[in-house]
Amino acid sequence: MISASPRVRIGRMDRLEQLKTKYAAVLQYISTHNVRLDNLHVENDKLFLKGATPNEAIKNDVWNAIKAVDANYGDVTAEFWVDSSIPAPLKTYTVVAGDSLWRIAEMHLGNGAHYPKIIAANPGKLKDEKSVIHPGDVLVIPEN
Repeated sequence: MISASPRVRIGRMDRLEQLKTKYAAVLQYISTHNVRLDNLHVENDKLFLKGATPNEAIKNDVWNAIKAVDANYGDVTAEFWVDSSIPAPLKTYTVVAGDSLWRIAEMHLGNGAHYPKIIAANPGKLKDEKSVIHPGDVLVIPEN
């Protein structure tokens, strides 16, 4: 068995760290959107990413994040597929002073009249439109 010399391994580790730094925004997106990353290494002097996303929209967003860093993605190879068994990430919002369910729905769902969707997404915290919210409360924001 022939193994790489220590110098070659150190060179690959340096290159991996360089590429991870360059693509930090992509890796951050992956970590916050329930993307399962199966492989992350250097292959043929490129960052190699392989994994699964919860849905097609997040898969497209991963590619958009890659292209935002390098439109030609000349130093990255990526393979992602949709695995519907992976749960989509939950979007949350922390209530601030002056907020109302109407205002939160307007900001996040595009229309204040959609506030019942926020109530439905937070059954342990909100019962109905008369539920009181307080600064610091963390609410789940449903998909629009």
